[in-house]
Amino acid sequence: MPPLAMVLALGTFMGFAVLDTTAKYLVTIGYAAVFVVWCRFVGQGLICFFLFQGWRKADLYRVNNVPLQVVRGLLLPSTTLFNFLALRDLQLAQTVSIFLTVPMFVTALAGPLLGEWAGIRRWTAIMVGFIGVLIVVRPGTDVFQPAIIWSILAALTHSLYSILTRKLAMGESQRSLVFYSCIFGMVLLAPPAFAYGELPGSLGDALLLACLGGFGMGGHVLLVKASRLASASKVAPFIYSQLLWMVLLGLIVFGDVPDLWTLVGASIICLSGFYIMNRERQIARLDRLSAQQRQ
Repeated sequence: MPPLAMVLALGTFMGFAVLDTTAKYLVTIGYAAVFVVWCRFVGQGLICFFLFQGWRKADLYRVNNVPLQVVRGLLLPSTTLFNFLALRDLQLAQTVSIFLTVPMFVTALAGPLLGEWAGIRRWTAIMVGFIGVLIVVRPGTDVFQPAIIWSILAALTHSLYSILTRKLAMGESQRSLVFYSCIFGMVLLAPPAFAYGELPGSLGDALLLACLGGFGMGGHVLLVKASRLASASKVAPFIYSQLLWMVLLGLIVFGDVPDLWTLVGASIICLSGFYIMNRERQIARLDRLSAQQRQ
C-alpha cells in the first residue's frame, strides 16, 4: 500500500473523529442535537455544491432509482442524529466501539438484502464481535445507559445506508450519491432544527458549527483520494484507527479515560471486523480466479 494512501486513510478517520468530538462538545454545552446535525449537512451540502460545480455538472442532479435514493437519503441523517444523541451522554470511546460493528451488520444484512450470504466463518466472527459489544455496553450493570440504544441504532442505520450505497453505486453517479445524502439531511431536519435551534452563543461556537460540514466532507474527500491510490480492501481496515483517534480526543478534550473492559470489548470488535474483511477479500479473489478459469 503506498505510504501516501496510508496517510490519507488515517486522515480520513481522524476527520470523522474530529467531527464527532466537535459534535459532542456542542451538544454537551446545550445545543440541540438535531440543530447540530442540520448545521453539519448544510455545511457539507454547500461544500458539495461548489466542489462538484453544481451550476455546470448535470450528473449531480440525475437520479435513476428514486425510491432507493429517498430511503438512502433518510438513513444518513438518521445515523448522524442517533450518533449525536448518543454522544451527549457517552464517552467517545464507547460510541466508536459500538459503531465499529458496522462491517458485521453489513455482512449479516447483505444476505437477505443483496443475496450475498455469509459462510460459517464470517458468522462466527460476527457472533464474536457481538460478544465484544456486550463487553462494552455491559447490560444489567451501571455502565449500561439508555444512550447506548442511540449508538446501536446509529450503527444499524449506517449499515443499511452502506448496503444501499453498494446497490446504487452501479447505476448512480458518485456525485449524486454524495450530494443527495446532504440535501435530504438539510431539508428533512430544517423544521425541527429551526424549532429547537438557537443562535450561537459565541464566535467560537459559530465557528465550530460552521466547521462541522467541513470535517465530514474532508473525511469523505480523503477517503476517495486514498481509494484511488489503493484498493478498497486495503483502505477499509483503517476504519479501526478511528478508535485510537477517539480515545485520544476524548482524553484531551473531555478528560475521559475508557475503562479496561471498554478497551477489551473494542479490541474484540476490531479483531472480528478485521477477520470479516480479510475473509471477504479472500472470497472475492477466489471468485475472480474461478471466473478467469471458466473463460
